[in-house]
Amino acid sequence: MGPDQTVEIMRKLMLEAMMLSAPLLISACAVSLLVSLLQTLTGVQEQTLTAVPRLVVVFVVMMLSLPWAVHRLVGFTLRLFTNFHRYLG
Repeated sequence: MGPDQTVEIMRKLMLEAMMLSAPLLISACAVSLLVSLLQTLTGVQEQTLTAVPRLVVVFVVMMLSLPWAVHRLVGFTLRLFTNFHRYLG
């Protein structure tokens, strides 16, 4: 396996990791933005108010996107194993 093939596998792996983490990151950012906006408008600066909603939303999004993520991860693994003969020579 040459360096170009290793780079190709790592590129695909990083792309897959970004796709799998995107729903969680986007939902956490959106909730943080909304809570920060709410805190700014009301003047309430409680630290637990920022953490608890974000944790709840990330947990719910993770549970909802888990079947999609597992399906995508299994597909990536199967593609990697079926095309592994290309990388070994």
